[in-house]
Amino acid sequence: MTFVHEPVLLQEVLEWMAVKENGVYCDGTLGGGGHSGAMLAASGGTAALYGIDRDLSAIAAATERLGQYPGFHALHGNFHDAKALLEAAEAPALDGALLDLGVSSPQLDRAERGFSYHEDAPLDMRMDPTQGMTAAELLNTLPEKEICRIIREYGEEKWAARIASIICEHRAKKPLETTFDLVHAIDAAIPKAVRRRDDGHPARRTFQAIRIAVNDELDPLDQAVCDLVDCLKPGGRMLVITFHSLEDRIVKRCFQRLQNPCTCPPKAPVCTCGKKPVVRVLAHGAVQPSEEEVARNPRARSAKLRVAEKLAVSAAAPTIGHGG
Repeated sequence: MTFVHEPVLLQEVLEWMAVKENGVYCDGTLGGGGHSGAMLAASGGTAALYGIDRDLSAIAAATERLGQYPGFHALHGNFHDAKALLEAAEAPALDGALLDLGVSSPQLDRAERGFSYHEDAPLDMRMDPTQGMTAAELLNTLPEKEICRIIREYGEEKWAARIASIICEHRAKKPLETTFDLVHAIDAAIPKAVRRRDDGHPARRTFQAIRIAVNDELDPLDQAVCDLVDCLKPGGRMLVITFHSLEDRIVKRCFQRLQNPCTCPPKAPVCTCGKKPVVRVLAHGAVQPSEEEVARNPRARSAKLRVAEKLAVSAAAPTIGHGG
């Protein structure tokens, strides 16, 4: 795979990460290395950067692209396990960490990966094709009620029950094997009048939902963000780019909880729980792409960047696993 991918919100990431010489950074969603390369360049090539990706083709492309930087370290794995991966790599405490939760353009554009509803291909959708259940296996084995839940919760699709029912009708006759098998089931479930009024492809919400379920993208996200914050030095920054409301809501609430972890009753005169703020939320909410970027790269239109800065909890700088 040729990993040519335009990094979203690149200038904003560089601004809020405040990259410095000899800093230590983690890009938990390495992809083709666009954000990582820009951060390494901004450091004058002196930074150490640990790039994590579950896709071996992304690891290979980023390693080829960034191999000239002595501080670049590629780690194969899931950012959900970033803390353990960084510990295994003996990484020092971080000056910054980035998560870009979007599916990379090469994954979307390569038909055989099964992410696209525009081309017929094996119904896979795994970000790491070497492990886990494919979308076809998921849709052909899960109960109708669970398929409905996935499509409703992860795709925010109001026709979820009907789509799940049609999927089960289709698989009873012949297992779903390709992306077009799923597209045809969705087309059969959503009335033509509704499809005509839709401002995008009618399958996009269901494909998003199934992709999220196949790759377990949401459930571990809160803990993954907390783990990476734990790996930061005081003053280190945590940046997360999201592309849909479910991800953004999880990140926003996680940052809010880390900024205000007190569990005492609101009217309590004195805090007795002892929980202290871990981060300070920056950027006054979510940073969004400029009109110029959206015009140049339409896939950026739904992107949001949230930023938090680790607070000093002690005089001593933490090590990985002891930052919180």
